[in-house]
Amino acid sequence: MDTQVAIIGSGPAGLLLSRLLHLNGIANIVLERRSQDYVLSRVRAGVLEMGTVALLDEAKVGERMHREGLVHGGIEIAFDGGRHRIDFNELTNGKSVMIYGQTEVTRDLMDALAADGVPPRYGAGVVEVADIEGERTVVTYLDKGSRYEISCEFVAGCDGFHGASRTAIASKLRTCERIYPFGWLGVLSETPPVSHELIYASHERGFALCSMRSHSLSRYYVQVPADEKANAWSDERFFDELRRRLDPAAREAMVTGPSIEKSVAAVRSFVAEPMRAGRLFLAGDAAHIVPPTGAKGLNLAAADVGRLARAFAEYYREGSSAGLDVYSEACLRRVWKAERFSFWMTSLLHLFPENGAFGRKIQLAELDYLVGSRAASTALAENYVGLPLD
Repeated sequence: MDTQVAIIGSGPAGLLLSRLLHLNGIANIVLERRSQDYVLSRVRAGVLEMGTVALLDEAKVGERMHREGLVHGGIEIAFDGGRHRIDFNELTNGKSVMIYGQTEVTRDLMDALAADGVPPRYGAGVVEVADIEGERTVVTYLDKGSRYEISCEFVAGCDGFHGASRTAIASKLRTCERIYPFGWLGVLSETPPVSHELIYASHERGFALCSMRSHSLSRYYVQVPADEKANAWSDERFFDELRRRLDPAAREAMVTGPSIEKSVAAVRSFVAEPMRAGRLFLAGDAAHIVPPTGAKGLNLAAADVGRLARAFAEYYREGSSAGLDVYSEACLRRVWKAERFSFWMTSLLHLFPENGAFGRKIQLAELDYLVGSRAASTALAENYVGLPLD
């Protein structure tokens, strides 16, 4: 079986790359070891930068997003009993973010690829990527116990932190990692959001976040120890703890209801360099992980594959490898800026018991400076809405 680009992984990064390549007339095959239902069952991020929205529009999958997504012109920061708004529109010349769940992005891309007649191959677990330094690369995968090979010119590894792509070139990579001593316990509930914008709360009991997926679907998080188990938390215990970490107005406004999903997400920072080895290119979580505090994970993945799609189009249309040659360097400049911002947000808002009373006082002083200084608020706003793609 031959193709131009083999894409490993059918998360939003792999699907978006496939769709962009298809629209540019570039043949590609997406391999996904899980089932379609499993991929759609994963509850993930929901904050889209304007650059990501533009890429989804370029992929011609933005109609439902613009109809159902929620445009947010700011966020709220809660600490020391009060709540303060960071106005993105004012501080960044009218920029905003879109609240639209990653599951919905994935569904829109799946539907578009199915309509194109090029859906991913589900249940296809990659076992080997060979000859990445040669003229053609071979990807071997298993499907229902049978072994198959794809001969391709390039491979895009969009298969996440635990996927086969990075493993295939592990000896060629340098990695940097920080694992945090806490996780995020998240609950999804069919209840109206506590506020019309996201609330980030810093409290002496730990961090909390009030988010949403729609006007009737709320997503809440509280900081917990890294080894905490979701099944140790009843809904009542979760919402009691969440209320303790919010300001009085938010506590009063909160509507609670049964959870429809509950899980603990690890918090880590990770980067693998370079993001290319021979004919294999890494994108998204296969190359980098950010703490979710800065809402950068999905947006970084989209920026990666947007750049990679342009580079492939340049290669096949003009015969130029210039875009492919600078892919890793260009992506990593953006990645490290997002890592810095996400690390800063995480350090600012989470409880670090080892830092003691002095560390907590420093956090409060920095939060007070942040909401009282236009310059500091602008720095947060311009990073949150997204730095330029190029």
